[in-house]
Amino acid sequence: MLLATACWSPPPDARPAIGETAAPPLPGPGGGSAVSPSPSAPLPLSGRVVVLDPGHNGGNADAPERIGRPVPAGPTTKECDTVGARTEGGYDEHEFNWDLSLLVRDRLEEAGATVVLTRDSDDGVGPCIDERAAIGNEAQADAAVSIHADGAAPGSRGFHVIVPGEVPGFTEPILESSYALGEALRDEFHAVTDHPYSDYLGEEGIDVRTDLGGLNLSTVPKVFLEVGNMRDPVDAEKLTDPEWRALAAEGIAAGLTRFLEDSGRR
Repeated sequence: MLLATACWSPPPDARPAIGETAAPPLPGPGGGSAVSPSPSAPLPLSGRVVVLDPGHNGGNADAPERIGRPVPAGPTTKECDTVGARTEGGYDEHEFNWDLSLLVRDRLEEAGATVVLTRDSDDGVGPCIDERAAIGNEAQADAAVSIHADGAAPGSRGFHVIVPGEVPGFTEPILESSYALGEALRDEFHAVTDHPYSDYLGEEGIDVRTDLGGLNLSTVPKVFLEVGNMRDPVDAEKLTDPEWRALAAEGIAAGLTRFLEDSGRR
């Protein structure tokens, strides 16, 4: 004869002993199992490394011998660094580069990127151009951008992105990726800021050069961005405006984000 098995329920105050596993959650009101909240989605640039290189430095003008010494620049040598440009009103390029780089850094970090700066203040000397390239290489950066403002003749205005040209034994491995970075940065910076392409250098906002040690010595995708001409009054009015610099930072961050997302899909 089969005996009926009694159904036993634990007393209301029963608790799992230490080391035991608690029973699964009871069904929810609609009959389905109660679901724990899912972890938040990763940020779009999580795991990506970007090197920002604010051109020049605030102490360069007081150290002519240090920044004037020759250093490797690819197949030739160049000066360690230079002082940089200045607006007619006395706003120095090194200060502009530093401020803009910090704004870009903040936006990229908010998106999850790891950001490395080639200098940690605006009152030092250097680093030299070969050291700036080495910082990006050692970080194994997914992208590196050297941020500058130009010192061309008044009346010349606009921005341009400098990409590496072919230098045998140096730039071949990064030519394609650097050009893709340059195009993404050019397109997004122009779209966000409506700042015109340079009317005195390059073609459609892209200038190819083989004489820059910061590009020749890079082993990671790298470009230079000349945001505008400090000696032109129209450009200078924008460069000295904190609100416009914030807009420029948005454009740079958008260009880097597009490049990093595109390269991650390849």
